[in-house]
Amino acid sequence: MNSRVVRYILVAIGWIAVALGVMGIFLPLLPTTPFLLLASACFMRGSPKLNQWLHQHPQLGPILVNWHQHGAVTSVVKRRGLIMIVISFSFSIIMVPLWWHKLMLLVGCAVLLYCFNRLPIVDIKPNSVSVAELDENS
Repeated sequence: MNSRVVRYILVAIGWIAVALGVMGIFLPLLPTTPFLLLASACFMRGSPKLNQWLHQHPQLGPILVNWHQHGAVTSVVKRRGLIMIVISFSFSIIMVPLWWHKLMLLVGCAVLLYCFNRLPIVDIKPNSVSVAELDENS
């Protein structure tokens, strides 16, 4: 396949991932960070300018920088995630009529909370340098 076509496909997938990541900020069960990481990976290969824009974005960039530099999330992201997981699973458990569905949701919630709580926390300092800036200076 032509490399130009591959780049266009990667950029398109990157934009879809950015859109899903932004929606994930507002929708409880849609994760933000994995979609932003996917967008970053696609942009890295498809359009370095878009990758740099994403890493320098005032709202989205710090999430990526923290993950790339430390493999961690901020305490705010973790707290919001925990709250949204508990709220959405509680609502689902209340709404489903069958007891075994409730049990499956409860087990799923427990597993998700266990995995999510294992994510390390590193809070970003206001004047930290982004990965894009580090790549630019290298």
